[in-house]
Amino acid sequence: MSPSQFGALQRQSSVRGGVGQGRYLLRFESLFHAGRGLCFPCDERGQVTLDQLSEQARENYLFARAVVGHEYATPVVQRCDE
Repeated sequence: MSPSQFGALQRQSSVRGGVGQGRYLLRFESLFHAGRGLCFPCDERGQVTLDQLSEQARENYLFARAVVGHEYATPVVQRCDE
């Protein structure tokens, strides 16, 4: 995956809105591209509500989960500054 494609995936990981989510992000850090990764809104436990993700974001999330250890590091939950 080229850096431009990777950045496009990151930008497309949008959410349609949701209650209780958005204060935390589940971040999948790239193992090969420093500073790059995919982020998804989640709760404090790292639970992502798939129904609230766009179709593209949902595909990205499921892909990232499937390739942990190969393309992405184990995801971490980060609190968002409001």
